[in-house]
Amino acid sequence: MAEWIGLLAGFFTTVAFVPQVLRTYRSGRAEDFSLPMLLMFVAGVALWLAYGLMARALPMILANAVTLCLASYILIVKVRHG
Repeated sequence: MAEWIGLLAGFFTTVAFVPQVLRTYRSGRAEDFSLPMLLMFVAGVALWLAYGLMARALPMILANAVTLCLASYILIVKVRHG
């Protein structure tokens, strides 16, 4: 049961990021995002992913791997286009 709750929580927190990624993709800009916030967020998600891998916690691994990709995309657009 706990793993299902983790999967559901990971699904919602990850999918919540999708509209921002779509908006960034369509506009080609990420000016509304703070660079320090994005850097800290990506670092934090990467650390949560590492923790999930060490703990062998599938919900944490899946959610943070996908979120890391999404957030990294926004960070790349932010760095490239200011």
